[in-house]
Order: sequence, then structure tokens, then C-alpha cells
Amino acid sequence: MPLQPTKRTLMRATAGALLLLAAPLSMAQAWPARPIRLVVPIRLVVPFPPGGLIDNMARLVGSRLSQELGQPVVIDNKPGAGGNVGAAEVARAPADGYTLLMASPALTISPAIYKNLPYQPSQLAPVALLGRVPNVLLVNPASGIGKVQDLVGRAKAKPGQLNYASNGNGTSLHLSAELFKRRSETFITHVPYRGAAAAITALLSGEVDMMFDNLPSAIGQIQAGKLRALAVTTAQRSSALPDVPTLAEAGMEGFNVSAWFGVAAPAGLPAPVATRLADALQKVVQQPEVAAAMQRQGADPAFMDAASAAAALNADAAQWKQVAVFAKIQLD
Repeated sequence: MPLQPTKRTLMRATAGALLLLAAPLSMAQAWPARPIRLVVPIRLVVPFPPGGLIDNMARLVGSRLSQELGQPVVIDNKPGAGGNVGAAEVARAPADGYTLLMASPALTISPAIYKNLPYQPSQLAPVALLGRVPNVLLVNPASGIGKVQDLVGRAKAKPGQLNYASNGNGTSLHLSAELFKRRSETFITHVPYRGAAAAITALLSGEVDMMFDNLPSAIGQIQAGKLRALAVTTAQRSSALPDVPTLAEAGMEGFNVSAWFGVAAPAGLPAPVATRLADALQKVVQQPEVAAAMQRQGADPAFMDAASAAAALNADAAQWKQVAVFAKIQLD
């Protein structure tokens, strides 16, 4: 004869079920209860204040995020393999809000150019996009090139004879130039250097004819008159160079590339945690002193929530996939 559950047994079972249902909510409400680790996967090589752009933005945002959440935010630099080492570490971490990724264009470029990624893109999800940094198309003033149309005309008149520098194969600067070639229907030879500083030196000395660079890296040389900025790659003009047109204004409709930065997390972050984190990040970016600090480094604050950031990153990834196929770029 089957045993009949007692009233006490039923009450215990009901209480246990309620506890299980309440566990995710209570965890989210209690978050953060210990320090948060913000992993910075890339150290950009730029002649700029100590640390690369992404590292600087992580430290700027991290200190304010700590104040908003009431817990320390620990910056953990994990460079290597074009940002893949840090991204892979975060992808493997628990989706509990305690390990986050300071995301950058490497997150959308790497899947397009690497044959063997140490993680799956679906293992990471954006929490928020925080800002954008334009790339800028540069030439040496001694070249006599004064606008984008002059450069395109010269490249078409001398196919393969002009060359451009980059800070290495598979970087956003390399792919920006390949996108420019594709859109302008020109053939310009790629000369990769070890870092942006070496590439800038090559342009200054006349070794190469042009290059794209992150605006913070180049703005000092532009303002000193040693380099000429023909255009910025973003959809809007940069507040740091208001007189320099966009490539779209120069005739390349729809050209839109930026060194964006934001925060991503392991996929599956509990919704209440993701919401609280995004709200805190939005408050940080809206602080006037944070916005001013970003602008001093050539970045434009541009907050996007998770859904908008995901759409922007998907468009970015699709664009880089097309460019990688066009330029036959594939890395191990």
C-alpha cells in the first residue's frame, strides 16, 4: 500500500520548492556581494598616457562603477592573441556578474579572421556599449594630398604603387584600410608594422603613403601639423576634430567604423543582475567628469543598452566578415 504523505512532509516539500524558485531572485538582489573582476583583454600600443585606450577606459569606468555598486571592481589585464586570451577567460567564467569583459572591436573582428577561436562568440553577450573612438585617415602633408578624393584619384592612377601602414595583421586599423580599398575600388599595398607607433613613424618619414589610426594616437601629430587628417571613419564628425569630414561626407556613403568599447559578460547573466549592471554603467557614462575624461582621450560617450549593443555588434561582425573575405585575411 503506497505511503500517504503527511502534512509536515507536504509543507517541507512546498517550502523547498519555494526556496528553489526564489534562489535566482535572491541572488540577483544580493548582487554584488563581493568584488567584481573586469578583464581587459587588449593592451593597445599607442604613444599616449600609460596604458592603452581600452585599459584607460576600463580604469575610468571601473572606479566609478565600484562607487555605484558598493563593491570593488578589480582591473585584470589579460592581453594576448589579439584579445582572444581575455575573451576566452571571461567566456569560460560563471555567468554570475563577477567576471566581466571590457569589450572592444576584437570581439567582432576575431570571429571573422581567426580559424580557431578559443571560445564561441555565443558564449559572450554585451551588457552595454559605453563609447566610440573614431579611426582617422592620415597622410603626410608633404604628399600634397589634401582630401579623400585626391588620395583615391592618385591610387587609381597608380594601382599597387601606393602603400599603407597598419599596426599589424588583423587589427581594426588594417581592416579599416581594407574596407576603404573595397569601397573606393583601389589597390593599395599593405605594410604591417609592430604597433601603431612604428606605423606612425613610417608615415612621418615617408616610407608609406597613408594609414588609418585611432584618433587619440594621432591627434598630437595632427594638431602639430605633422600629419594631415583627411577624414574620420565614424558616421558623425569627431568633437575633437570638428573640421575634419567623415568618409561618408567624402563620398563613401555608409562608411562607419569605430574603436568602440563597452562591457560584456558570460552569456546567461541573470536578468536582474544584467539590468542593475547596465543601469549602473549608464549612470557612470552620464557623469559629466567621466564624459569629459573620455573626450580628452578622443572618445565620444555613446551609451547603448544590451539590445542596441547586440544589434550594433552584429552589424560590425557582418561587415568585418565581408572585409576579411575581400582581403583574404585569415589568421591561425
